[in-house]
Amino acid sequence: MSEVIIKSQKAKTASIFLNKLTTEKKNDVLAKMSKALLENDSAIITANKIDLENGRQKNMSKALLDRLELNATRIKGMANALNTVKELPDPIGEVISKCQRPNGLTIKKERVPFGVIAIIYESRPNVTADAVGLCFKTGNAVVLRGGSDAINSNKKIVEILQNVLLKEDITTDAVQLIEDTDRAAVGELLKQKQYIDLVIPRGGASLIKRVVENSLIPSIETGTGICHIYVDKMANLEKATEIVFNAKVQRPSVCNAMETLLVHKDIARVFLPQVAKKLLEANVQLRGCQKTLNILSDIESSTEDDWSTEYLDLILSIKIVDDIDDTIDHIRKYGTKHTEAIISEDSKSLSVFSKEVDASTVICNASTRFTDGEEFGFGAEIGISTQKLHARGPMGLREITSYKYVVVGSGQIRK
Repeated sequence: MSEVIIKSQKAKTASIFLNKLTTEKKNDVLAKMSKALLENDSAIITANKIDLENGRQKNMSKALLDRLELNATRIKGMANALNTVKELPDPIGEVISKCQRPNGLTIKKERVPFGVIAIIYESRPNVTADAVGLCFKTGNAVVLRGGSDAINSNKKIVEILQNVLLKEDITTDAVQLIEDTDRAAVGELLKQKQYIDLVIPRGGASLIKRVVENSLIPSIETGTGICHIYVDKMANLEKATEIVFNAKVQRPSVCNAMETLLVHKDIARVFLPQVAKKLLEANVQLRGCQKTLNILSDIESSTEDDWSTEYLDLILSIKIVDDIDDTIDHIRKYGTKHTEAIISEDSKSLSVFSKEVDASTVICNASTRFTDGEEFGFGAEIGISTQKLHARGPMGLREITSYKYVVVGSGQIRK
């Protein structure tokens, strides 16, 4: 049998064991996993350096190398995320609802694990620790299939976390890493519906499209992030400048970074020169519509493709819009239902934007970079869902659980 089938089978068996663990035991293990990451940070960084060097040899972009890189600060962030997950309430066994029927039956709706969750992801090795922590807390076994670019980092992180399980007499089969980096392994993984209960893709548009279209297993679509910020005519321009700069520059290689800036025509001549100056000083490449070029004559002209491109880099497309309706029409056409933001001091504009924009997250007067599991208080996230069924937005503990009904009677029979 192949590695994919063997590890999927083992994960299924392990999920039965995990469902029996107490909250106290799970929290104790998470604390020890967090400590283990910190104690072994040098080993993780050494493995990561191999991946980074391989990436440079492949001429990987600076933005992608940033997604791949692990350092002491980022490893500390991974460890802190596990500790935060430990402190959060355990959703398993939570009674979502309860009622008593006229015939005396008590019907409870209780939260339960999915069983086995497969995570298919690219580049970012911090996802490995986040996925393990969230799945372990919710009693789910996890099958990880990271990108080839991060294989050495992922192997080392999994090894460290599995060692904690081993010391705690918990089967290491609960955390599986598919080490086969061949693209065919993903296709095989998507067929293991008898062992895997849910698959979550995290990565670029092509990966997500492949999973959604080819998986025999139910999947949650974590879409690409063509995120917009609309600067309204009633915006505080100083505030807008700082928000726009943060959303594009703070970490451009992630899915909640802004890709398109929409500016109301009435403030464009004042706002665009000041925000462009700050962005250009940070080496952001600007591309604008014709109306934008009439104000910023030294930037590149945008094309139709720019409006539907997730750059994940220091590139920004700019469009001048007539009003909020024009803005919403543009977002409807080109948005990916990830995160959309408005900057305005007008309550009516904020209300209209919040109500009419279709996205997992709508942000008023703040950076798009806040669409994140940690920022939402989830400790970590398994992904950001852009679909509407089951889960939407940053997915934490509750979003990777299911439920069942428990019916308690006293001898009732149906007539």
